[in-house]
Amino acid sequence: MTTYDLIIRNGTVIDGSGGPRVESDVAVDGDRIAAIGDLSDAQGRDEINAAGMIIAPGFIDVHTHDDHALLSKPDMAYKASQGVSTV
Repeated sequence: MTTYDLIIRNGTVIDGSGGPRVESDVAVDGDRIAAIGDLSDAQGRDEINAAGMIIAPGFIDVHTHDDHALLSKPDMAYKASQGVSTV
């Protein structure tokens, strides 16, 4: 049986390619996606049940003014909580 650091199970994967959504599991080892598909024969050291949730790559925010907003509104939700991984 293959073991991964993390398996996110039962999620709806949207990969950003424009292709259709896919019900799938996603395995992560270290900081890399190791497998996508039916991973029912694998186990994760940690597992997350993502049933009813979307699994997607981080989003890129190409226009932001967070540098000003974070100073004037420190309680503003940070970008990572919104799915943004690159600014």
